[in-house]
Amino acid sequence: MYRKQLLIALLVFAIVSMACSFTINIPVTEFKTGPTVTEEISVPRIDDPNAIADVDLKFGAGKLSLKPGADQALISGTITYNVVRFKPKVTTSGTRITISQDDTRINGLPNVRGDIKNDWDLMLSDSPMNLNITAGAYQGEYELGGLSLNSLHIIDGAAETQLSFSEPSRVQMSSIRYETGASSVKLIGLANANFSELIFKSGAGDYTLDFSGVLQRNATVNIETGLSSLTVLVPPGTSARLSFEGGLTNVNVSGTWKASGSDYILTGDGPMLTIVVKMGMGTLSLQNP
Repeated sequence: MYRKQLLIALLVFAIVSMACSFTINIPVTEFKTGPTVTEEISVPRIDDPNAIADVDLKFGAGKLSLKPGADQALISGTITYNVVRFKPKVTTSGTRITISQDDTRINGLPNVRGDIKNDWDLMLSDSPMNLNITAGAYQGEYELGGLSLNSLHIIDGAAETQLSFSEPSRVQMSSIRYETGASSVKLIGLANANFSELIFKSGAGDYTLDFSGVLQRNATVNIETGLSSLTVLVPPGTSARLSFEGGLTNVNVSGTWKASGSDYILTGDGPMLTIVVKMGMGTLSLQNP
């Protein structure tokens, strides 16, 4: 639906521009495909067992998969591509490790010759790390349960991603920060991440924040979103308070949420989950299955 609205908006802009006799020079980004290449990735663990690795993943367009399983290395896996400029680079400076590609941003209209392939299939170890991901228009599948993440920061563009914490984190995570454009994003098992603060900022899109798992301490969540469909799921037995600030927004409530002014409350045992939602317009669904 949002893609259709975007295309309509672009069409209207083009018609108006022609009617006003504007001359618009739109740059073209060339993507010429060649032979498919698969490169093995193996980044050694840091020698100091007390050090925290700063891992930066800088990804353009394609598919990015992350999961546990790097037993002998800090990061391992494969990167498969068929565009020369997608060749990965691995750099290490002290405790900072960066895996990146040449600038793969699309500046203007893409001119694609052939079918582009750019797949990252990587595994992470359980060593302590701060994980930073910067991506463009891509598909992302993240399974980060059972790792030792001190912090997680994701910035992406028009994305279709699912991030899961299927197992409790090995350490307390200071923060999760997710910033996205017009996307479809699902965050699942967030209580298992054992975070102190979660910040989620988005444009127009379809978003689900699922706080299932074991909440081990008090946690705060700040959500800012534009024209979107937002689902917040908190499991039974969890203590939660959600404060809502919004414009033309429909709020749909299911389960045992109780409204109190602009707040919605769940009564439970254990730590408290405090959520603040700022929403331009759209639909907010509160679930308590």
